[in-house]
Amino acid sequence: MRYQNVCVESFAYTLPEQIVTSAEIEQWLQPLYQRLHLPEGRLELMTGIGQRRFWPPGALPSEQSAATAEKAIAASGLDRRHIGAIVHGSVCRDLLEPATACRVHKRLGLSDRCMIYDVSNACLGLLNGMLQIANMIELGQIAAGLVVGTESSRGLVEATVQELNTHSTLSRSQIKSAMASLTIGSGSAAILLVHSTLSRTGNRLLGGVVRCNSAACHLCEGGHEDHPRGAFRPLMYTDSEALLHEGVALAELTFADFLDELGWRLSDVHKTFCHQVGRAHQKLLVERLNLDPTVDYSTYPWLGNTGSVALPITAAIGIENGHVQPGDNVALMGIGSGISAVMLAVNWRSSHPAV
Repeated sequence: MRYQNVCVESFAYTLPEQIVTSAEIEQWLQPLYQRLHLPEGRLELMTGIGQRRFWPPGALPSEQSAATAEKAIAASGLDRRHIGAIVHGSVCRDLLEPATACRVHKRLGLSDRCMIYDVSNACLGLLNGMLQIANMIELGQIAAGLVVGTESSRGLVEATVQELNTHSTLSRSQIKSAMASLTIGSGSAAILLVHSTLSRTGNRLLGGVVRCNSAACHLCEGGHEDHPRGAFRPLMYTDSEALLHEGVALAELTFADFLDELGWRLSDVHKTFCHQVGRAHQKLLVERLNLDPTVDYSTYPWLGNTGSVALPITAAIGIENGHVQPGDNVALMGIGSGISAVMLAVNWRSSHPAV
């Protein structure tokens, strides 16, 4: 996939105020830790994640998504009448129907000719949304579009803690499939894409590639479990070791396609932003792709794995902190359970001031 007329005009993000440390979660898990004689500090040691964040109880994704989308619009200075599509791409949503994008659209007060819908693809939803918006702009269907999402980890982490403490027969090996759930964090991100004639930055989306390995779709499965009181609790089960190796193997193949599609050499990749899983994932990915570790930027140590918003939040924070310089070729390298991968190339020219 190649683009001639699409610019990434702004990234925006919102973080919850409540910080939850890995040490706190281990305190919540004291019944399990004492029964299995697990050492404290294990969670951060294994993952490299010291913190993650929670939204307040009852917070709706659409509320945060609308606030973050407003930041992206404000940062760009774009007249919102140009926005012809909103894609809400997070795993978390307000309801099964209507689409969460509908509520975001209402809060933003956008045109009634705007296309509004949700995309769900694990941790890749926002990057898939970027591709769809870019395609619409390139085809001349719209002049600008928003991709936005909000992930909330409170329910998953609390349900996982309860599950681990309640089932007193679980062994050390059996709890491994729940450990990834304890690394999940919360956050909100938005990306505004525009036709190049509307751009004030000139940050061109050059193109990208996709690849998948659906034979590994069983390695991470999440959903809702019926609760005796009639509620639904989110739970997720992950074979972290297998997913790590299968995911990085897919990334290696996708990266080769990526360089070929763009006509780049490895040295043409100046900066990278990747999905944020943890220390082991970052280390192995950088090694297998032969990347200089200094070109990558990470947020997982203090935000955890924020799902579909992890990569765009990391990009927004990295750009804000000067990781990307004018003229840099930037690789956005996403991967999600399934397993699916999306890699996008942006030639960076300038940044709007943070809002």
